[in-house]
Formats: sequence, structure tokens, C-alpha cells
Amino acid sequence: MKLSKKYSNEVALFVKVCGRLAKNMYVTAFGGNLAWKLEDDVILITPTQMNKGDITGEDVVFINREGDTVEGKRKPTGEKPMYLKFFEERPDIVSVLHCHPPCVCAFAIMKGKNYLMRPYYPETATEVGPVPVVPYAEPLTQQLAANFSPFLKQYNSFIMENHGLVTMTSGDIYWTLLTVELLESSANSMLKGLSAGSLQELDKKAVKNLGNVMKTRNLPLFGAPGVNKTLEDMYF
Repeated sequence: MKLSKKYSNEVALFVKVCGRLAKNMYVTAFGGNLAWKLEDDVILITPTQMNKGDITGEDVVFINREGDTVEGKRKPTGEKPMYLKFFEERPDIVSVLHCHPPCVCAFAIMKGKNYLMRPYYPETATEVGPVPVVPYAEPLTQQLAANFSPFLKQYNSFIMENHGLVTMTSGDIYWTLLTVELLESSANSMLKGLSAGSLQELDKKAVKNLGNVMKTRNLPLFGAPGVNKTLEDMYF
């Protein structure tokens, strides 16, 4: 059975997420890409040089963990090396989304303090976590993929310096999209707060108590399993 038929529901959801990214203007022109691990050696990924709003089920590509195309008429995204690295070094991760949401991208070019590493909202702290800055490297290169190494084990979301955002989760591609939307909304509010004055963080006790929320909602701690012990340790 063809993979596109076997995973027809997943392909439909994948295309829906592509369209929503384009509608939200989180991706423009040919920017952004997505990948969803459907089996240990089957990855659904976006094609290269297509606007995400134009992608249909006929355009998506299936690759294996070696990066070989196993089904699809188009070439996979040029950021393929980055995704292969992610799935290799974080086997707990199921889906990854790279995009350019405007407010998060403002932080990607901001000098000084990285405010996205700090806790300001309960939802963002428990569902996104701290977001470190990955040093700039030329897009579509192995160097860009390599620059993630110091951060991959500890975090799930990353600002790509002067570039954009990468978010990965152990959920499906739709859950990863929701995580991106949450971070963008928070970044929007934070920029407005900074324009009016200073920001007020959640203190250590408040973040520690958010561990109760994570247990109630069965939310996994960020990073590779066992790397981080508590939410407050990630922030303080």
C-alpha cells in the first residue's frame, strides 16, 4: 500500500497545518518547512520551493531516516539535514515545525536579553518552555543543523538567530502548530509590554507550582527524557 494512502488522514492534517501557517502569515514566499515522523523510518516532510498555502496532498514527500525519498514526486525541503539531525538526536520527538512568526522573529533580531528564556505566562511556561537562541548559520547547510547541538537535549523550541523559529514536540503536527501559535501570541504581548515599560516575570514559587498543572494535564517536561528534572530548574 502506498504511504500516501496508508497515512491519508495524516497527510490531510499536514496540509491543513501548512495552509494555516500561510493564512497566519507565519510563512511567506517559499519560507518555512514541516516534518512529522509517522514511523521510525518514515518521515512526512514538505517539498522544497513551494508556498505552504499552495501545498496539496499530491505535493508532500515521504523520506526515510537516511534522507532518501521513499514516496513523492517533488524534492523534500532543503532544510532536510536539520530535520534528520533532530529526529536522530531526539528520538522522543514526533513532529517539528520551522516558520517565521512575526513577533517571535522580532526576538530573533533583538540584541541583549532573551526574554523568551524567562517565564511570563503559565501556558507558555508549561507548553513551550524556555526558548534559547541558536547562533546564526547559512540556511540549508549542515552548519545550521550542527548549531542546534548544544541546545537540542534540553529544550523543545529554539529561536534561530536572524532567521526564525523551530518548535518540536512529542505530539502530532497539529499539536506542534498550536504550540507555535501560543508562543507567537505570548511574544506579541511581551513586545507590547516592552514598548510600554518593563515586564513582570513569574517568580520561582509560581513556576514550581506550575508543575502541578503539568501533572494534571499530563504534559511532558521539555527536552530529552531525563535531561531536565523540574520546570523551575529550567528557569532558575
